[in-house]
Amino acid sequence: MVAFFAPCALLPDGWATDVRLEVDSDGILSRVRAGADSKGATRLSGPVIPGMINAHSHAFQRAMAGHGEVAPGPGGSFWSWRQTMFRLAARIDPDGLEATATWLYIEMLKAGTTTVCEFHYLHNDPGGAAYDTPALLSERILAAADSAGIALTHLPVLYRYSDFGGQPPAPEMARFVTTPDAYAVLVESLKKALADNPLQRIGLAPHSLRAVGAADFALLEQLRGGDSGMPVHIHIAEQLREVEGCLAASGQRPVAWLLDNAAVDDRWCLVHATHMDDSEVAALAVSGAVAGLCPSTEGNLGDGFFPLPAWLAAGGKLAFGSDSNTSVNPFEELRWLEYGQRLRSHRRPVAATPGSPSPGGTLWCAALTGGARVSGQPVGALAPGKRADFLVLDGNHPALCDKQGDGLLDGAVFAASYNPVRDVYIAGRRVIGDRHHAAEEAAFSRFAATLADLRRAV
Repeated sequence: MVAFFAPCALLPDGWATDVRLEVDSDGILSRVRAGADSKGATRLSGPVIPGMINAHSHAFQRAMAGHGEVAPGPGGSFWSWRQTMFRLAARIDPDGLEATATWLYIEMLKAGTTTVCEFHYLHNDPGGAAYDTPALLSERILAAADSAGIALTHLPVLYRYSDFGGQPPAPEMARFVTTPDAYAVLVESLKKALADNPLQRIGLAPHSLRAVGAADFALLEQLRGGDSGMPVHIHIAEQLREVEGCLAASGQRPVAWLLDNAAVDDRWCLVHATHMDDSEVAALAVSGAVAGLCPSTEGNLGDGFFPLPAWLAAGGKLAFGSDSNTSVNPFEELRWLEYGQRLRSHRRPVAATPGSPSPGGTLWCAALTGGARVSGQPVGALAPGKRADFLVLDGNHPALCDKQGDGLLDGAVFAASYNPVRDVYIAGRRVIGDRHHAAEEAAFSRFAATLADLRRAV
């Protein structure tokens, strides 16, 4: 057993002082006490909060950050951005994928993310053929997470079609496409690969209603095999064109169709869910599913505004992700969401409630709860039985030095122009010390070389 002592910490029932965190040999919190002594414990240098769960990431897209901003002519949109993404997906090789993911995961750790849900749809070689080891690219993601030291929920993606109605996949989708049988084999092989790694978990990911058919949801339930804790993530209702396509194909809006045709439960993460009507908001909240919001990407792609006030009023659950990884800062994601809602509603704050008047605190805690649920991992709180994944904030940071309690989170979300995270622990082991990762120089060198190779291939 090891122990840590925090001057103050965010516990499930609120902030407490003189907090002792005791961690067993498996990296799980065995005891958490406020008003305790520090005898025999490692003293932490600032306020302590649970590490964030990134509920939605496409690691390879970090290699195109900043390269998708120039539209190819007038009328640029998500759909024109997607062509840039397809070109990157066609070029990146296994070594480049691992190098990109390793650097990205180090960046995430430094910014305060301790668990990442990787929505992974690169399966095949550039020509669309399976690798000799069909799970090769997934294995490179697992290796990247191991190298960085981040906890990972791996979400291999089922991708079959290019659009509603079972339209054949376009040539540029060749690396994504898999059959139901091949997908089942992939998932089962990854279950075995992850069985002995306590920091890694597997989930399922039908890409979108555009890319799978109604019968595929039965396959997903079979693959869950009664594991009610296995998460299922899906892109949905991100773009208006997607809503229009779903209406034309089925007569229903995407979220309504999904709720009628799949066994959606509280382990499902509906990524984006931007364009819901009032009845969809109410029904989805009742299902217990989590809305996986990615504000920096949604802003970058011009998706639209999530109906946050209605969602919160209905008791809906939230998680946050970095998606295309133009930004990897969880505090920025929360800031983007709140500021977008203020611009839309002309009032402030939006996310706060009478019982939780701090928008930064409200959103951080909501993201912990929702993110933990859809990661399938024992995280999201400083409590016995949870993994000892936590952040030590810099109490001398200009945005934090005069604050306490949820004011620290308001400062970190809305006022920190540079990173307020000093140290990061996963399973009781320090992976970021004084804002530094032991492998970051070597990892960045490999990432930079990957970028150079990709640019030469254009």
